[in-house]
Amino acid sequence: MGRTWHGGLLFQSEHYGQVDAMRFSLIGIGIGGALGLTRFLSSLLYGIKPTDPLTFAIVSLVLSVVALVACYLPARRATRADLIAALRYE
Repeated sequence: MGRTWHGGLLFQSEHYGQVDAMRFSLIGIGIGGALGLTRFLSSLLYGIKPTDPLTFAIVSLVLSVVALVACYLPARRATRADLIAALRYE
């Protein structure tokens, strides 16, 4: 297996590129789906346009913060666990 200039295996660097491409495509699908659902949700909105960029930005920010907290809290709890006791329990 060949090595890249940063020391990782070549297939690993290709894998990371594929992961980035998948992430960007999922973001595009999510934005497209959100824009597609605006017609459905436009009857529920009052006082704003269905494609208001500020609303999209705020909702994206709120969902990102919720996802970050949902990942951070269990990880923080896991760092406080006694690893030896957890391995003995298994």
